[in-house]
Amino acid sequence: MATRGTATAMEAFGLRPVHVNKVAEGRPHIVDRLVNGEIDMVINTTIGAQSIRDSFSIRRTTLQQRIPYFTTVNGAMAAAHAIEAARLGGAVLPPVSLQDHHRGASYTPEDAPSNRTSYRAADTGERA
Repeated sequence: MATRGTATAMEAFGLRPVHVNKVAEGRPHIVDRLVNGEIDMVINTTIGAQSIRDSFSIRRTTLQQRIPYFTTVNGAMAAAHAIEAARLGGAVLPPVSLQDHHRGASYTPEDAPSNRTSYRAADTGERA
């Protein structure tokens, strides 16, 4: 599902999104679809002050409806890859705050768990 400009770009790549109105374009619009449970994830990239102001109701509604919301294509791609990995039986990692991630445990190469992809140098606070 995509608004007009995004849908046009998607169609250029052979995709066939369902068109949805922006709020200012009239009902039924994107917020209606969010409230009705028709959308499971939102990727909303904005350019310019007007676009950011226009997306306020989308951001608010996604928070209220507990719908995942991404503001960058890279963030959305990371989420899509994680969803795909989980569906294929990959490890599902518990959520960790950014602060806890950077606070992380101190592992040395010799005692790091084999399934960790990185570690911190012991007691130095520096990344190894």
